Amino acid sequence: MNERPTLEDIRRAPKVLLHDHLDGGVRPATIIELARDTGYADLPATDPDELRTWFEEASNSGSLERYLETFSHTVGVMQTAEALTRVAYECAEDLAADGIVYAEVRYAPEQHLGRGLTLEQVVEAVLDGFARARRDFGIRVGTLVTAMRHQARSMEIAELAVRYRDLGVVGFDIAGAEAGYPPTRHLDAFEYLQRENAHFTIHAGEGFGLPSIWQAIQWCGADRLGHGVRIIDDIEVEGSDARLGRLADYVRDKRIPLEMCPTSNIQTGAAKSIAEHPIGLLRRLSFRVTVNTDNRLMGGTSLSQEFAKLTEAFGYGWDDLQWFTVNAMKSAFAPFNERLELINGVIKPGFAQLKWSGARPLA
Repeated sequence: MNERPTLEDIRRAPKVLLHDHLDGGVRPATIIELARDTGYADLPATDPDELRTWFEEASNSGSLERYLETFSHTVGVMQTAEALTRVAYECAEDLAADGIVYAEVRYAPEQHLGRGLTLEQVVEAVLDGFARARRDFGIRVGTLVTAMRHQARSMEIAELAVRYRDLGVVGFDIAGAEAGYPPTRHLDAFEYLQRENAHFTIHAGEGFGLPSIWQAIQWCGADRLGHGVRIIDDIEVEGSDARLGRLADYVRDKRIPLEMCPTSNIQTGAAKSIAEHPIGLLRRLSFRVTVNTDNRLMGGTSLSQEFAKLTEAFGYGWDDLQWFTVNAMKSAFAPFNERLELINGVIKPGFAQLKWSGARPLA
């Protein structure tokens, strides 16, 4: 039985999110309030609905560089400890309301130093918000600290990730425009993390192609790939047959998780449409695919909406959505026992109840 679920059904399913940016999911009303409180005067609109529309329209240019420009406003109001704690708390509240039971949320501490905070103060403010949210909503959120690939602070941020890894920071990432900034520029940071037995993911294969993916895996040792959509360039499709190149074959064989973000990939030009998104082929070929939001504000999306779009485009049912969810939980940077506990104690029972009850609300 693999009935096609509705959006409301999907919201009730216990879901897992691995690729979500803290500064890409701020509530418009919160942006406006924080701008007023902190004296940030550059917002393009001061009405929440108008501001939400502006973000979505500005993000639909088809250019990764233009897409990244929208973050100047969210980052601009996230420059105090109070603002960071509030944004983190509200992020977790929104994710919990969408049925997410485990999430990894990433942000770049170096972008929040404009009003005198230290890197440590930034990290602690975010951790405080997520800790409060766990007490209030039960959602488990691990953070990924991100270094900007066009800057030179990756070693400093990697050391920060290790220093706070027992306090809620579960891993490290690099982000920003890929072209001209290959992951090997930050090789010393990745080698340090490997020596420290630390987890990291790398944005690769979104705005740039196979060389970025190859470097992220074979030179830098990434545990996961942020996006990775361009792995499709190493797959030849002839009718119903697909022939994998050496890199694609390696990624599939090694079960390297792909943090796919369908709506975002369309906005940045990495995919033409949901129906043409590589996720359909990659799922059929049994790559370790996960489904994510990337930036909920810019994309006007949620994880439930991402799943609903895939269901519409590819005819997915509960079995497919559970497969994506278990993939994500297997690939999380949480300890093994926690992953197992959520898969066997929350995710599988939750999907089973929805699937066999005709998606009636869970008791």
